[in-house]
Amino acid sequence: MTTDKTITEDDVSRMAALSRLSISSEERTLFARQFQDILGYMDVLAHSDTDGVEPLYSPSEHAQTGREDCALRLSTRDATLANAPQQDGTYFVVPCIVQAG
Repeated sequence: MTTDKTITEDDVSRMAALSRLSISSEERTLFARQFQDILGYMDVLAHSDTDGVEPLYSPSEHAQTGREDCALRLSTRDATLANAPQQDGTYFVVPCIVQAG
């Protein structure tokens, strides 16, 4: 995999526009260089000899930790409402944001 593609500042501008990002001209220059460096490194990796190497899905062993899926009540309603600035004994009281008009 040889990269003949050069990432230009126009390419970066197009990616930024598609991502709805606003970037300065200095950032555009920096990102173009960084993208080009990344593609260059991918080219180095593409030339690495991986014959006989098994696929690796994770660099470490992960044991499957699981627990029974059950509902737990960790606090009571009174304990939960105790920290509320305003409550009516059953629910939190919050300011009205939308008024019917």
